[in-house]
Amino acid sequence: MRPYAPGPRNLITDVPGLRVGNAADARLKSGATVLLGDQPMVAGVHVMGGAPGTRETDLLAPDRMVQAVDALVLAGGSAFGLAAAQGVMDGLFEAGRGFAVGPARIPIVPAAILFDLLNGGDKDWRENPYPSLGRAALVACTRDFALGSEGAGAGATVAGLKGGLGSASLVLASGITVGALVAVNAVGSVTVGDGPKFWAAPFEIGEEFGGRGPAMHTPPLFPAPIKRLGEATTLAIIATDAILTKPQATRLATSAHDGLARAIVPAHTPHDGDLVFAAATGHRELPENGALELGHAAALCLSRAIARGIYHARAEPGDLLPSWQQRFGQSSG
Repeated sequence: MRPYAPGPRNLITDVPGLRVGNAADARLKSGATVLLGDQPMVAGVHVMGGAPGTRETDLLAPDRMVQAVDALVLAGGSAFGLAAAQGVMDGLFEAGRGFAVGPARIPIVPAAILFDLLNGGDKDWRENPYPSLGRAALVACTRDFALGSEGAGAGATVAGLKGGLGSASLVLASGITVGALVAVNAVGSVTVGDGPKFWAAPFEIGEEFGGRGPAMHTPPLFPAPIKRLGEATTLAIIATDAILTKPQATRLATSAHDGLARAIVPAHTPHDGDLVFAAATGHRELPENGALELGHAAALCLSRAIARGIYHARAEPGDLLPSWQQRFGQSSG
């Protein structure tokens, strides 16, 4: 079997039929990210964190009537950020998208949020800004998008560093493409000890997040949480062009959590609302026993995407924590 290789963009949008849009407010230090399908997508979800915040995720259970979604939304803002999905829903309704019930159309837009209310941004708003951020992210949807301090990752943090928005992709020997999109906002650390090397380093392809290699020694540490209960959450989407059922999409989301746990230490804590969506555009037949390889590839993609999100985060005025580039970018260690 030939080695896995990233798609041409090394983004989730290497999966045909997908676009991503980001919108952020620098004063607010928060934002929203939209994954939009050209056509409705089969989707699933799996939650492993102890403090999730979601909208419309019950629809994704394998036994629910609705079989496909129009878009998925990741946002900052804690519970306020769930309103970003309303802005996306309004925009899709105006475009004629949605689940048909007689002459009515209802856009199906599941969403999840992370906590970034204590990151140094100005949160003293009079009107919830997230519906407008969601709509702006929908308008911005494209196949090429920036990583780091963008969209839902604009105000994210991890242990000791700024968080960010990451993405990565893999093309399998079968021709199936798998991609990951993640907003990294964790209690845990993405780097080993006090150094620059990522926990995800064994899975790096080329120098996509600096090429520093794995740490020679991994300390048996349990970092003291710098966030309180409910103040974190890493949100991810795994996408593929394979034809999947809703149960298969749910299993794909579940498998991808392995990649989260390899890249963030500790992960899935009571302080995090760690969640993974899965989406399938249905362009390619899944080979016999292909679900095994698909789940493995999803975990690999998510680990890499997490490190890329931190690696590309940028320093900005008012930050409470340094970016990876600010702290380690000029060092050789």
